[in-house]
Amino acid sequence: MNQEFIQALYEIEKDKGISKDVILDAIEAALISSYKKNFGSSTNAEVDMNRDNGEIKVFSIRDVVEEVMDEAVEISLEEAKEIDPVYEIGDKVRLEATPLDFGRIAAQTAKQVVIQRIKDAERDVIYDEFVDRENEVITGVIQRINRNNLYVDLGKIEAILPPSEQIPEEEYNQGDRMKMLVLEVKKTNKGPQIILSRSHPNLVKRLFELEVPEIQNGIVDIHSISREAGSRTKIAVHSKDPDVDPLGACVGFKGSRVKLIVDELNGEKIDIIIWNNDMAEFIANSLSPSKVVDVQINEVEKTALVIVPDYQLSLAIGKEGQNARLAAKLTNWKIDIKSESQYAEDLEKGIENSIEEDVEKTINISEDDDSLEDNSEYNDENIEIIES
Repeated sequence: MNQEFIQALYEIEKDKGISKDVILDAIEAALISSYKKNFGSSTNAEVDMNRDNGEIKVFSIRDVVEEVMDEAVEISLEEAKEIDPVYEIGDKVRLEATPLDFGRIAAQTAKQVVIQRIKDAERDVIYDEFVDRENEVITGVIQRINRNNLYVDLGKIEAILPPSEQIPEEEYNQGDRMKMLVLEVKKTNKGPQIILSRSHPNLVKRLFELEVPEIQNGIVDIHSISREAGSRTKIAVHSKDPDVDPLGACVGFKGSRVKLIVDELNGEKIDIIIWNNDMAEFIANSLSPSKVVDVQINEVEKTALVIVPDYQLSLAIGKEGQNARLAAKLTNWKIDIKSESQYAEDLEKGIENSIEEDVEKTINISEDDDSLEDNSEYNDENIEIIES
């Protein structure tokens, strides 16, 4: 190696951001391994590289001993003093052992190390760039499809959209350009692996942040979100500024903002809910588009009984229970929905059961209390009054 090689390392340091010293340290370590491998030496070896001109020398390190047992790693005191009189027992002597053909081996090794270091550095740069973008929306082009896995071109790297993160029944074709969520970035031996998602709730959240300036500015806040990808999403928002309507901000003029998000998600329905600190009001809002008559809540158990008009019951529950299920996820409460007639029936049954229990208690008392046995007329009269 020569001055040109050192100059090339400076260029790599400038272009790739890889420290010249890091590469030279790696080359020195690789050369020691190459020396032992190519020359069958078990000697303790060191490689010195002149970092100004690239000149390389190999040194064998030997311990100074009185009696030599292994010439590969030991040297006698007498021989050591011939090299330098200052050596004593226990010192280490560095003897140059540069092979004649070592220049060619060094050049090959250096080339391999530099190429590998450049690859590693590029991988680290890509990893550092994307690991900071986890949970962000990114635009990619579907490059190929293999075993239902979609491989997406992100420019510098190919990411993967696995079946578990795809929207059910959504069609994907090679060359399609779409927005996806950077779900996870892993560092592997083959370089960074980026997992994308189209089905995660945060994709909808990030799309709203991109499309609604009031959310970007922190005026409107996304409180919670629940999603069944490809079908329906509920998103709860509230405004920190009483003069700003959070619903209007998210919907946009004539629905322009929310339409962009719906189009990006291929027609997925989106319900925008106004968050309220009053839990009963929030639960009522979460069941939109259904109307709610009353909400009875249990703060301790986080359960709510919601009463809706008879004709709104199926709408409140939704197809296969979807509306109620999404509302429960959005509020993080257990929600029981009943129509007005169902609630009235339950209320009536509850009153009847309560009367029956009172009658049974009265009869039991009558049977156990001797003082009442003598006044059967009073007992009968009492029972009649309770039953009525």
